[in-house]
Amino acid sequence: MQGIELTDEQILVMTPSERRELIERLARPVAELIPTGAIKRNRRVRLGMMVFGTVALIPWIVYLVATLPNTYVAQNWTLTWVGFDLLLLAMMATTVVLGLLRRQLLVLTAFATGVLLICDAWFDITTAAADDVWISVIAAVCGELPLAFVLISGTLRLIRVMTARLWILQPGMRLWHVELPLPRE
Repeated sequence: MQGIELTDEQILVMTPSERRELIERLARPVAELIPTGAIKRNRRVRLGMMVFGTVALIPWIVYLVATLPNTYVAQNWTLTWVGFDLLLLAMMATTVVLGLLRRQLLVLTAFATGVLLICDAWFDITTAAADDVWISVIAAVCGELPLAFVLISGTLRLIRVMTARLWILQPGMRLWHVELPLPRE
């Protein structure tokens, strides 16, 4: 291989499209990291599981609507709520630590924490006694839901910045259109 060397100055004056093209040409092929057969097999299995789960959930929801009572005396109530809040605490603390360390895994924990906060608000409101619903609504509106919004929208912004920085995101391209770095089937 003959040595072609680009200087920092040459790279600096490249247009964004020239840089993107260079990066795409230099990118390590996914097949070097994961065997192509494994990628295709894993993708098929995982998508198949999600399709099955999605389809199976529909009759399950219909069954629950038809059979569940409006009221129910729950078992292990304290364990359920304390366990959920401990999980939420662990995710929040992990998000804080990853944020302080400036680690990309923050994207996963922050998004999951946001989803857990939405779930917490939902279950707090829907399981509250009639006299206590207002407390749950205030907690949701003033705390859980705004924090969930900050965490989820922040992770989407971080993904956008990371993909744009790596020239994966084309100018004007929506995050929704960014493809996974996998070989086409």
